Amino acid sequence: MTQEEKQLLLKDLSARFPYGVICRLSAKDADVSITEKLNLGGLAYFISGTMDVKPYLRPLPSMTEEERKEYESFFSIGEYACGGTLYGEEYEYIADGPDDISQSICLFDWLDQHHFDYRGLIPMGLAIEAPEDMYKTR
Repeated sequence: MTQEEKQLLLKDLSARFPYGVICRLSAKDADVSITEKLNLGGLAYFISGTMDVKPYLRPLPSMTEEERKEYESFFSIGEYACGGTLYGEEYEYIADGPDDISQSICLFDWLDQHHFDYRGLIPMGLAIEAPEDMYKTR
């Protein structure tokens, strides 16, 4: 993995961390790997270079019809509000339209929360395609 790939993966993992991204963690000095939600320890081992981390992500075409409608709502005209709970704190963004920076923040938060691979990490070999029901919460 190049330094640029590592930086891209670190940026992606950091954004997904609050949403419980599941990863395959592999020790570099042993033939051992586990699959679990990424925690601070796993992230620290990845940063230090003692562990490889590959997130399980969903390809964009795997969106359900319900998700696609929600995704498309980010591009509608008019005021749009989104929010949620992050680290136990409520947050809300109000956007005036599809070009508003808050709208973009909401969109990327939504993509991270739903574990979609919008950076193309799967084809680069930096992520693994998630099995269909891996992130099912309902």
